[in-house]
Amino acid sequence: MDKLEVFNTLAAGVGHGELAFPTSAQVAIKVRQALDDPECHIEAAAHLVQAEPLLAARVVAMANSVTYNRAGNPVTDVRTAVARLGFRTVRALAMALITRQLSGSPSDPALQTMAAQLWQHTAHVAALAHVIARRVTKVDGETAMFAGIVHEVGGFYLLSQAKRQPGLLDGDFDAWMEGGEMILGRAVLQVLEVPAPVLEAIEAYWDGFLAIPPHSLGDTLLLAEELCPVPSPLHRFNSRGAAPGGAAPGGADMGAGANLDMVLGEETLSGILAEAAEEVGSLTGALQF
Repeated sequence: MDKLEVFNTLAAGVGHGELAFPTSAQVAIKVRQALDDPECHIEAAAHLVQAEPLLAARVVAMANSVTYNRAGNPVTDVRTAVARLGFRTVRALAMALITRQLSGSPSDPALQTMAAQLWQHTAHVAALAHVIARRVTKVDGETAMFAGIVHEVGGFYLLSQAKRQPGLLDGDFDAWMEGGEMILGRAVLQVLEVPAPVLEAIEAYWDGFLAIPPHSLGDTLLLAEELCPVPSPLHRFNSRGAAPGGAAPGGADMGAGANLDMVLGEETLSGILAEAAEEVGSLTGALQF
């Protein structure tokens, strides 16, 4: 059985309910579901968040990040942190915990290293997407951060299956880049009930073409991915290449690298990123599980 067949088999298993979550991720799922209820009150939300220490710590850390604490008033309790962030951001943090936990608890040091690097990559992409959305593409920043958080869910699940599938991570990841990432990613994203606009943005990320000037949620994710200082360990032997048919008119193949001198209005991308460096660093730190 070749690797694409293995990916299809794994995806089919996900669709049939074989996706299992650790206890902490199960709590995060309950938090996310509760926050989707328009009748959910802040006291109930804070109580649910407090039930998962990892999530509670990240909610408070995010509330104290540069992005959400511009006045410099520190938050030390979960309820105040939830109130400052709002339910959308808390939902995104719950999804971050779910995503991080998808890789399980591998005993193999090499897998542990890959999972840690994949999360470092994810956190940086999510933070960059939030800043790029507000400063460059003018799309919703919270949605962009959410898209960054979930764009590698298939990769985390792949790592969780490595022990069951000997040789799954051997080689240069060509099969992963050429179809496995999409096959498994779509399956996991559907189970997690990720909203359609985010799914569309991730599809654009898989296609790999950036509109010039960038303007969509998909462009935001692509730009954040390309500018991320921490590469995905699942892409380390390859670059995101051209989709069938070549680049779309007015687009750029992201495998060629982002142009930091891109002019955006009266500013350049490099200037925007330099100004936002502290904010990106603060958001990235708040997303570390």
